[in-house]
Amino acid sequence: MSKPYIGVKNGRLSDCPKSPNCVSTQAEQEEKKMTALAFSKDLETTKSVIKEVLSEMERTAVETENENYIHAVVESKWMKFKDDVEFYFDQEEEVVHFRSASRVGYSDFGVNKKRMKDFSEHYESMRREIHDV
Repeated sequence: MSKPYIGVKNGRLSDCPKSPNCVSTQAEQEEKKMTALAFSKDLETTKSVIKEVLSEMERTAVETENENYIHAVVESKWMKFKDDVEFYFDQEEEVVHFRSASRVGYSDFGVNKKRMKDFSEHYESMRREIHDV
């Protein structure tokens, strides 16, 4: 298996490795698969909501941003491990695909899955507020 890449290739984020320290909306393995996020109105609104949620996360910095992609790095509190969190804005399907993966180690004790579950819930609550306005 090739080394995971950062970014989007042919509409796909990098596959998760065999190790359990990764989740993705595009994962083939059921235990790593999560649900993509629905767009909030349009691309610009969706990106601003994603960036708002990211800005509220501790030890998180956006590294790269372009029209249909955001890459952030989350640093763990104690050991300073870095996790890559990526978002691909699929304008055709009007969904946001994401991937969260540890750079090193094997197990992450469910940290990436919990992070993205919390992220998804926060995003959805902000999305509902926008649509209720």
